Amino acid sequence: MWKIVNGKLIQTVDETRTEYKTRISASLIKKLKVMAKESNSHIGYLLENGFENILNESALMYDKKNRPKDRIEFRTTCDKETLESLRLFAKSNKLNLNDVIEASESYINIEDVKNANWRYRIEKE
Repeated sequence: MWKIVNGKLIQTVDETRTEYKTRISASLIKKLKVMAKESNSHIGYLLENGFENILNESALMYDKKNRPKDRIEFRTTCDKETLESLRLFAKSNKLNLNDVIEASESYINIEDVKNANWRYRIEKE
């Protein structure tokens, strides 16, 4: 992200975001790549939108017997507060964070997803 400080443009790190690593379905990642390309976004922004929407639910019905067998490691970034809320949501529903992340795919609202250029935004200090 960029900030305007004393009339000058300075590149800075967005302190509200945090990196995280998880294991999710490889087929889900492929599906998200296609969605991201079609909506001019990134997988992380798609997932973050799904996280925000799933947190509006009071409970999540998830069948642990249907967990995917093709989980691979995946790294991306997310808003710190959203990720922490998602962890608490997973714990309160007695689920792993991976399960909630995969379930959030069905809660993605393409119209509300951040654009790929969002990371290059300019903010005033």
